[in-house]
Amino acid sequence: MAILNIVKEGDPVLRGKCRPVTEITPRIITLLDDMIDTLHDANGAGLAAPQVGVRRRIALVECEEGKLYELINPEIIERKGQQEEIEGCLSLPGKWGVTRRPMEVTVRAMNRNGEIYTVSGSGLTARAFCHEIDHLDGILYSDHAIEMLRPEDIEVE
Repeated sequence: MAILNIVKEGDPVLRGKCRPVTEITPRIITLLDDMIDTLHDANGAGLAAPQVGVRRRIALVECEEGKLYELINPEIIERKGQQEEIEGCLSLPGKWGVTRRPMEVTVRAMNRNGEIYTVSGSGLTARAFCHEIDHLDGILYSDHAIEMLRPEDIEVE
């Protein structure tokens, strides 16, 4: 397994629409494993394949330690409520913005075994699902941020 390079804003791979995964191959499994290592190394809450230079519909979300969601060909099938919170992105280091996202979402996706499943999340997990699935369509959180923040606007806990 390897730590992959996270591409930064301005790289055209972040703006392309990703291709669906049609077959779970050893290469897809290796990509998932490498993305997990990369996510953990970067201390992020999520990572999408285009962020490591791969235009495939694959994303990871891990907002709570031990609760890692591998999302292959994910789609949001239900949205409820609304939240406005601060978001950042591993591909936009040092930048933060306020976004409006659903409070709860349900996602349908495939796992590494090719099985279709659904998962629901609220709060930070819902935001992360939305954020990572946006990446698969070439959308960055900054595209629809209500407000971009300056570093001095961020309170560190």
